[in-house]
Amino acid sequence: MPPSIISQNQLENVVIGLTMTTNTLQIIADSIQTPFLGAIINTTQALLQNIQTITKHKDDCVQLLEQIHKLLDEIMILHIQSDAGGEMPPEVLSHMGKFTEVLHKIHTFVETQQKGNKVKSFFRQGEIGTLLKDCQAGLQQSFGSFQIERARTLPAITEMQKDAEKRHQEVLNMIEKLSEASASERASTISGHHSWSSSSSNSISMLPSEPKIFHGRESELSEILHFFNTGIPRIAILGAGGMGKTSLARAVLHHPDITAKYIQNRFFVACNSATTVIELTNLIGSHLGLKPGKNLTQAVLQYFANNPPSLLILDELETLWEPASSRADIEELLSLLTGTEDLALMITMRGVEHPAKVLWTRPFLKVLQPLDQEAAHLTFADIADSGHNLEEVDQILSLTGNMPLAISLLAHLADTEGCSSVLSRWENEKTSLISEGFDKRSNLDMSISLSVSSPRIQLLPHSQELLSLLSMLPDGLTDVDLIQSKLPLENILKCKTVLKSTALAYSDEHKRLKVLMPIQEYLQQHQPPKDFIVQNILRYFEEMLKFYVKYHGTQSVPGTIPRIKSNFANIQNVLQWGLKQKQPVLSNSIYCVCYLSQFSAPNMQTPTPLMAQIQDLLPQLNDRRLEAYCLIDSILLWQYYPTYDLEALASQVLELFKHFDDPDLKCKFYVNMSDYYEAVGNDLGGTANMCKKLVSLATQTGNTKRHSQGLSKLAWINIRLGKYSVAQMYAYEAQKLARVSGDLYREAAIIRSQAVCWQQLGHYKQSLSLCIIAQSLLSLCGMSGSEGNLNIMITQAEVHKCKSEYNQAWTIQKKILQVSADQDAYWHAFTLLNLAEIEVLIGVQKHDVQRHIDLARSIFTPLNLKPCITCCDATLADLYIREKDLPAAKTLLEKSLTSTDHSETKLFCFERLGNPSSWGADESTPGWTTIFLIHSLKLKAKLQVYKALQFLGQMFFTHKDENTAASLFTVALVGFTYMDVHRSRAECMLRLGDISNRCGDLLKAVELWDTARPLFEKSSQIKEVQCVDKRLSCVDSNVLDHHRENIACLVKLDVPSDNLSHLKDEEQTEFISEPLNQLTM
Repeated sequence: MPPSIISQNQLENVVIGLTMTTNTLQIIADSIQTPFLGAIINTTQALLQNIQTITKHKDDCVQLLEQIHKLLDEIMILHIQSDAGGEMPPEVLSHMGKFTEVLHKIHTFVETQQKGNKVKSFFRQGEIGTLLKDCQAGLQQSFGSFQIERARTLPAITEMQKDAEKRHQEVLNMIEKLSEASASERASTISGHHSWSSSSSNSISMLPSEPKIFHGRESELSEILHFFNTGIPRIAILGAGGMGKTSLARAVLHHPDITAKYIQNRFFVACNSATTVIELTNLIGSHLGLKPGKNLTQAVLQYFANNPPSLLILDELETLWEPASSRADIEELLSLLTGTEDLALMITMRGVEHPAKVLWTRPFLKVLQPLDQEAAHLTFADIADSGHNLEEVDQILSLTGNMPLAISLLAHLADTEGCSSVLSRWENEKTSLISEGFDKRSNLDMSISLSVSSPRIQLLPHSQELLSLLSMLPDGLTDVDLIQSKLPLENILKCKTVLKSTALAYSDEHKRLKVLMPIQEYLQQHQPPKDFIVQNILRYFEEMLKFYVKYHGTQSVPGTIPRIKSNFANIQNVLQWGLKQKQPVLSNSIYCVCYLSQFSAPNMQTPTPLMAQIQDLLPQLNDRRLEAYCLIDSILLWQYYPTYDLEALASQVLELFKHFDDPDLKCKFYVNMSDYYEAVGNDLGGTANMCKKLVSLATQTGNTKRHSQGLSKLAWINIRLGKYSVAQMYAYEAQKLARVSGDLYREAAIIRSQAVCWQQLGHYKQSLSLCIIAQSLLSLCGMSGSEGNLNIMITQAEVHKCKSEYNQAWTIQKKILQVSADQDAYWHAFTLLNLAEIEVLIGVQKHDVQRHIDLARSIFTPLNLKPCITCCDATLADLYIREKDLPAAKTLLEKSLTSTDHSETKLFCFERLGNPSSWGADESTPGWTTIFLIHSLKLKAKLQVYKALQFLGQMFFTHKDENTAASLFTVALVGFTYMDVHRSRAECMLRLGDISNRCGDLLKAVELWDTARPLFEKSSQIKEVQCVDKRLSCVDSNVLDHHRENIACLVKLDVPSDNLSHLKDEEQTEFISEPLNQLTM
């Protein structure tokens, strides 16, 4: 049989198999948000489409697809067999990330084998063969990573269908089990944690449950409810540890009177994971559903001031109030909160002292005391039942001092081992404790000690190790964490069950396994976790953070951010421990602090405070690479540490590079410095210098990805300078390198830069086509909802705005606004500004436009983003022009011109100053129009060139020079017609119609006016439509009838009614360079 026939049969076989497998994987992706899975599915589906049209290397392509099928099958099996409810551990996710990169390279290779595909032009002779070898080597590495045999020949179709049906049913069974578990009260965290979203720091709407055992606090509860009935209370629940303060607060939270009064406005915030007042306000903000920020204090206060009456409970506030360093800040925050009129505040704190600066409700709630004997008996009976010897029960209660937590611990022991055994062990334990100088400790500590040494714990000794570890993890751990951290503890889920059954640990409302504060403190002092166990959890967190640093922003990794957030306080505590250890743990911990900082700065809006601690440790280690790595990371923290001397820091880094060789780290240094120059000083020269050094080093070392990154940044610099042809050449080379390296996300960003160039050059059709191509690449990365896609949407909106399709542009910007609110303050502010610009053009009310500008300015100002603030001024000036406040507008525009070197901002200002229709005969200055024309020609900004000619035509029209005006309007109209700019076409037609009317050719005037009318409608210019209607209403009916007859004849002859639409722009290819023609695929 000829090889081609064999390949065709294999092709049909593999297409069937891959289709069935991807369909089943899609079910998993819809239920469990596994990072990369969406990208893998999308890319495989694209391959299945492209494979049908390949003309060369068909055998190679089929072999690649066979191997992909085997790997996808293994990924499916990993999900089915996962003991963590389908969740993949960080190391498996890293393997999937590398496999996704290989898939993207295979996608590129298959595209080069399609007839007529322009991607092939990116490759020189022999490079396609090299790409194929890279794809084969990458698949081989993936087989090794997933520990499976190299791809074998696929079975017959019937057997394949049976296997696929079996896998499909297994997946459905898995999903069904997960759904059932999620609905169960006893579900583990696995079932309820598919998106890794539960967190002590982002548990926005979750409230702790009502205490099921609650005795002896009726008088306190009644007193608190009385406070609520007589005003807006500010209550402090005080008492010793283990006295039931949190239980009382939870009872208040769920009391029918409180739920009826505050409905959905009850908030319970556990404060033990916060270390500073800013962290606490950000924690409160997350519970309120506020957008993350550096410091949410004002946002929190504003929320409570603008919403219905609310109840805020701050639990375990002593963790922040007791340290002298933070006490004043906490008291100031409490003062600000209680200054909000309709906010009821309740805190729980260990001790007997009220925080200052608050007018607490009088009389003070009494400090909680031990339970009376009846309540103690009821509590004990609820836990251990009532069948015990009452005398022994009384003896046990006498040992607890009737402290609720101590009663709970000993009652759980009595329930499992009997009262006699508990009493006997108490005597032995007490003797041991006293011999250790423990006689001054409380009954609570002795109760904890007795519980930790109970027979149930002794039967599972690793449960004690787990308990000790939990004592340093204030966020607790999910079942996913327990399993995937690979702690050296046997039967870890059974250990968890034992800890819960003895009341030493509990599952919170997010099903995270935690330890109460008194038990935490006891264990930290008497039974801290062993070093080798902490090192295991440190490695687990390190893998998680490294995964985020490597892939976030360039691939679809859903759930990674909330998973790290939910462990943020845990990670900080473990790293705090690591920074006190010896090598190599110390160095690993320092690297981890850098990874955490790269996470916390964009996601928590503040760097981790541990970054400041490592500066003192670095000189002691004599590890120059580590020191350089930390300093390079510090560059991006400039906005948080404005006192940084970045130039001195850069010199220090360059000096360190003399002692070791790490080209990629040096490339990262140039990237970070270029970002700094661009963001802080708007120094495009400094940015370009760093990018050129990046390109040079990447070229020398063969670092394709960094090379592409540097060229891409140079393209954007030239766009900002208005050098669009230069930008296109950089972008073309960058795109080629990105495609060769399989970096589709970067390629999408580069194509977007090309789209911006085409937009600036007036080639709107090409621009929109490139946007579609870029979005298709993002889809292959699973990044359709990413920041990259937002950027593309911004470009699409800008093109529609240029075409004066304002409604389409406004609709896109509105969509961007909804998404950007949850992603990044910077983009959110820019979207507000873009909306304001469009709203000026479509006549939105002044106060609504002003509000958007002010909101944008309020975001840019604290970040000291001067170029963005200048954009706010320029947009506000445009609003002033519309509202005829011309002096204020002129002042702002001239100020904006002196405040920026951004070419687009300058062009915006020149256009407003140079438009004589905006200023009137008295205010208009011909000089500005001339400057606008010169600047537009210099930048080769085609739309603005034609607008400048239109403005000059308007000036000649005002001065009764109809011939010159008509020539200028006609030239501009030709350009606007080619670019399909509706409003500007209509304005030229309107004036040409007026000129025809002056010259006595009323029929031609009517033709022009009537043609302009629908163009004004398309661009939402209602006032101009009315002006046209007014002109037409003054025309004699005979002329109008003649015009309608002409239109009817043209329709019959199938001739465009717009007699100018056939005109072409003679210079439409002036700015198109040869390489860029290849991009219009």
